Amino acid sequence: MAIATRNDLRNVAIVAHVDHGKTTLVDAMLRQTNSFAAHSHLEERAMDSNDLEREKGITILAKNTAISYAGLHATEGPITINVIDTPGHADFGGEVERGLSMVDGVVLLVDASEGPLPQTRFVLRKALEAKLPVILLVNKTDRPDARIDEVVAESQDLLLGLASDMSDEHPDLDLDAILDVPVVYASGRNGAASWNKPANGELPDNDDLEPLFDAILKHIPAPTYDDEHPLQAHVTNLDSSPFLGRLALLRIFQGTIRKGQTVAWVKHDGSVSNVRVTELLMTKALDRFPTEQAGPGDIVAVAGFEDITIGETLADPNDVRPLPTITVDDPAISMTIGTNTSPLIGKVKGHKLTARMVKDRLDRELVGNVSIRLVDIGRPDAWEVQGRGELALAILVENMRREGFELTVGKPQVVTRQIDGKTHEPYEHLTIDAPEEYLGAITQLLAARKGRMDGMSNHGTGWVRMEFIVPSRGLIGFRTEFLTITRGTGIANAISHGYEPWAGQIETRTNGSIVADRAGVVTPFAMIALQERMSFFVEPTQEVYEGMVVGENSRADDMDVNITKEKQLTNMRQSTSDNFEKLVPPRKLTLEESLEFAREDECVEVTPEVVRIRKVELDSNARARATARLKKQNA
Repeated sequence: MAIATRNDLRNVAIVAHVDHGKTTLVDAMLRQTNSFAAHSHLEERAMDSNDLEREKGITILAKNTAISYAGLHATEGPITINVIDTPGHADFGGEVERGLSMVDGVVLLVDASEGPLPQTRFVLRKALEAKLPVILLVNKTDRPDARIDEVVAESQDLLLGLASDMSDEHPDLDLDAILDVPVVYASGRNGAASWNKPANGELPDNDDLEPLFDAILKHIPAPTYDDEHPLQAHVTNLDSSPFLGRLALLRIFQGTIRKGQTVAWVKHDGSVSNVRVTELLMTKALDRFPTEQAGPGDIVAVAGFEDITIGETLADPNDVRPLPTITVDDPAISMTIGTNTSPLIGKVKGHKLTARMVKDRLDRELVGNVSIRLVDIGRPDAWEVQGRGELALAILVENMRREGFELTVGKPQVVTRQIDGKTHEPYEHLTIDAPEEYLGAITQLLAARKGRMDGMSNHGTGWVRMEFIVPSRGLIGFRTEFLTITRGTGIANAISHGYEPWAGQIETRTNGSIVADRAGVVTPFAMIALQERMSFFVEPTQEVYEGMVVGENSRADDMDVNITKEKQLTNMRQSTSDNFEKLVPPRKLTLEESLEFAREDECVEVTPEVVRIRKVELDSNARARATARLKKQNA
């Protein structure tokens, strides 16, 4: 047995809070190492390849790219740097955990103005638990409101705080290594990095990323392996190809893997089967190319495994040694997803409507998404889907909508637990940055949602940072109201805080719904008569049905209205002719806003063309009887 090192390889993950510039930095790394042919076109944020990622400006799926570095610091020939770009949003934490299982170190990106935020803490904790070395990269030093010294101090305080929190669970943590974290200053958009601290708001004194590559080569250890050890490779991600079928992305820990080789496939249930590797692909820049063999430390894609899933192991058939499975935090939010049951179902030809199609699509999602769970609720046409947060589940529904599915989606609920005979619910650690004049309004809003303030700091720039511990229930529908009271200027970020006792009743929406009392087409005449008392979600000529929510009431109660009423035509002329210019334009709700708006007795109808909110019980008489029964019980 001899321990060997692959000095021509480094595996590193770039982790940070959402919108701190990870994907833009990877763009600059790809450009400066000439990873693309001279004639090829590199789009901005090239790693965000998914349509939804480009629209929302966030990374949703962890992806890897391979950079061939042959610059100043590559003294012994070109070095391949496998870079994993991870999501910065807490709802996609399962992707981060998976990304960290593939690498030997992390580059922690921190915005030079915003500093460490909740997601920074989350990914840093995961990195320290995995005993991965950390490089601190202070990005966006050229921001006019940059405060570099304070951000570096806050980041080091965060490292110290995490190390002291974790010292009981992990007594073998190397505190000296945690405190001696190397700091690089950069501007990812300009492709510049330096070891020297620039003045606040200025670019680094160096015009390329060589200092960052230097830090990666010095501080991220090269993969080590035992040259006599049999094959061990971990499945960390899945992809598919129209020609090869399902692809499994592997990190090889020991041994080598060859195209055409027969390997032992160790499944989750412990069963082992021998399968032949039909294709072996290596990543170069953003594309995959066939290769004959790969060794320890390499991140490769293999084909030939029909039902392989994340966390399984490929091993030597003569000496099977499985690796531990990847653990992911438990889901906190759930919603019911089922087939569309509204009267307007199937109006467009080619939509996917049946329960079998929906179930197959949800099962496919489970294969590639480790942080989502599917629970059978005893109905043939609906299932409970559990995930990390509202956004992760909304992204799933949005993807299904774009694929042509018609769905009925229930209001997001929290996943509770019974601890010592008492109900506990998930809580979030919420960090808010907002102008100080909105301090009172934000505190009042969160107090109504059972939030308690955990800390507050004023940087002296007119902005306040507040930290709250809030039940996850209280944050469902919070973002829309929060942006309204802060005039769109507030920034809110939440991260899981664990489970605490049930906080009691939370009133999240004060206004009632306006419900259509019959099927038909919306008329301007009816809208003009009603618009003084409500705001609408529908526009004239749109088709509605009984039980569909068409607007928001100015009072707390629901109101049934006839929004299809037409003007009676007579031969008499009127002095006041219809004036349609007074019609207020309707509010167009997105899928996320519709899910936030819906109450317990409402659900969201999702079709590729339109998103509608409706009552679960469409018949107004049945709803009235149910309300009367509830009042009797509570009396």
